[in-house]
Amino acid sequence: MDNFSSPKDTHSLLNQLQMELENENEVRIMEFCGGHTHQLVKSGLMSLLPDNLKMIHGPGCPVCVLPSEHIQAALDLLKSNSKLVVACFGDLMRIPTLGGDSLLGARSRGEDVRMVYDPTDLLKMAKNEPEKLFLFLAIGFETTAPATARLIYRIDEQQISNLKVYCLHVTTPPAIAVVMENLRPERRPMGLIGPGHVSLVTGLDLYHQASEKYSVPICISGFETNDLLTSLVTLVKSIKNKKNKVYNEYTRALKSEGNLEAQKLLKKVFEFRKSFYWRGLGEISQSAYKISPRYKEIDAEEFFKIKLSKVPEHKLCQCGSILRGEKSPLDCKLYAKACTPANPLGACMVSSEGTCSAYYAQGISV
Repeated sequence: MDNFSSPKDTHSLLNQLQMELENENEVRIMEFCGGHTHQLVKSGLMSLLPDNLKMIHGPGCPVCVLPSEHIQAALDLLKSNSKLVVACFGDLMRIPTLGGDSLLGARSRGEDVRMVYDPTDLLKMAKNEPEKLFLFLAIGFETTAPATARLIYRIDEQQISNLKVYCLHVTTPPAIAVVMENLRPERRPMGLIGPGHVSLVTGLDLYHQASEKYSVPICISGFETNDLLTSLVTLVKSIKNKKNKVYNEYTRALKSEGNLEAQKLLKKVFEFRKSFYWRGLGEISQSAYKISPRYKEIDAEEFFKIKLSKVPEHKLCQCGSILRGEKSPLDCKLYAKACTPANPLGACMVSSEGTCSAYYAQGISV
């Protein structure tokens, strides 16, 4: 497949998928990555898939799985330190706490909250404003973790004392395991579309164990419509033939070994937390990075002695169930009514990778 957006190829792949699924019982496939969810919905592909192909949306949205107590901790630090600057990626600014507060709300009240695209921009900010104390909220899967590791390495190298990092990066394999082990049999995926951008860093090896343990084929996909269709055809064939393998359908960008330099940097700067609490999935062991003791001077948790207080979610919000693959946005009573992008009550409506956000943007309603 050379043209990943050709309508002619899209039509051909849809026909092929229909033929593979003809006279088959329900086939359930989960796309792990929020970017894949958005493309499935935005392209209209969801409405064109055969009726007996059930797509289950996964937890691959880093903003969505981050519990709001971490946002509350940053808000509390802002209140107690007038010289503090909190910096983060854009989506994180709008995540609400139960009381409706957010980093965006703090900025509207005059607190110094800044959005960054490249974490290394903070190096220049910290040098130019030595009277300020900068705190970077570092989130994301393995995709963005190397950029944070690079930032930490440079802070140490350049001996910048007024820039701290709150490391909240999570990892993919433990989340896959929790989903596969806890979903009801009638919802459990029979195949997985693996995350393309994560895999560019990690390579393919981390998926082999999951494929073997849970007896599912896993196909790493690109992000164009025809990428996803090609991956679906590959997975359906594999499910029918009972071949539990790991496939790379993103060969134009993804090497099987991943990015070895990035992997080396991650091992140097981070180590695994004993456990980390995910919204929707609960406490998962060895599922998140923390900063290595070698760089403890930069670690915000050490510097600020951060203590988390559990922040309850909105009682009617189904974001947790959606992240677990148990429900869809259409199962939530708040969706598109009390909860909209203009007034998000849950993280799944805030993030650009959130399932509720994807559904709402395309006008999918109950």
